[in-house]
Amino acid sequence: MSGISLSLNLSGLRKEDGDEAMERDLIIIGGGPAGFTAGLYAGRAQLRPLVMVGQAFGGQAATTSEMENYPGFPDGIGGMALAEQMANHAVRFGAEIAYEEVTSVDLKTYPFVVKTYSGTYHAKAIIICTGTRPRYLGVPGESKFVGRGVSLCATCDGYFYQDKTVVVVGGGDSALDEGLYLTRSAKQVIIVHRRDQLRAGPILQQRAMANSKIRFVWNTVVDEILGDNTVTGVRVHNVVTHEESIINADGVFVYIGLTPNTHLFKGQLDLTPDGYIITDKRQRTSVPGVYAAGDVQDPYFRQVVVAAGAGAAAAIEAERWLAEKEYEAQEAAMEREVAVEHEEQEVS
Repeated sequence: MSGISLSLNLSGLRKEDGDEAMERDLIIIGGGPAGFTAGLYAGRAQLRPLVMVGQAFGGQAATTSEMENYPGFPDGIGGMALAEQMANHAVRFGAEIAYEEVTSVDLKTYPFVVKTYSGTYHAKAIIICTGTRPRYLGVPGESKFVGRGVSLCATCDGYFYQDKTVVVVGGGDSALDEGLYLTRSAKQVIIVHRRDQLRAGPILQQRAMANSKIRFVWNTVVDEILGDNTVTGVRVHNVVTHEESIINADGVFVYIGLTPNTHLFKGQLDLTPDGYIITDKRQRTSVPGVYAAGDVQDPYFRQVVVAAGAGAAAAIEAERWLAEKEYEAQEAAMEREVAVEHEEQEVS
């Protein structure tokens, strides 16, 4: 992560076996735009939030080569660069960032229990910003050639395809954005789409259509990825004519949709049939004190600016909920004191 200047305070985060769980007011699971924005707002509210990034710093946004629609950056900004700035901003106002991967979450007890490979935490409130992961084709040859010609990230692997031919599978914003990025190095980019129209935004479509290095193969799906030691092509068929053919290529980049990272919360939170966390307009989940923000609960917009806004809203709601819980605890303590005093007076 070049250029990042995070001041990470990880002291005290690692405990030996047998030590008591670490107590936190707020834990944010996920380090993308939603998570970092939630960390910023929670930090400013003096909640000392702990943002558990895991191994996916920046989330899906970090894999975007250039972002031209995030407010305040008229000349565009790289996805990783934006993630770094968001993280720095959150840290400046008191958020702690831990590169710890959450292994389990128990939302049926309170305080909530969050476990990582290095320790156990008790959290009074949780904001889930675990995002999504790319969906695989699930065809023969795909898993065999991951890292040897099959990729889900053009900005990560595009350099290895200098003057080569690559296939991009998909027709949405990600497919065209990454396809355009690949034209910087590849001699030809073949976009294979199962329909005869793209789902991507008009500007991306115009750019892709105008790029001489890009060729479209319509109404077509990939049946198999071919190769020996590395990818040599794909076997496809036309869904209209049912004609089969082989497209020769040196690499395959897959952008056919996303799957929410909600496996930790199945059976504990209400999810949609597709696995997204169900929230109300205030980012509240089915469990009081647990909030969700970003792509993990938004299957519709999938925009960085929307995720950031949801992260801010979740942090605001979490702060209000924690304040109410603290007030209730103080009221209960005062009632107990009054009851004790009354009992003592009766005894005397």
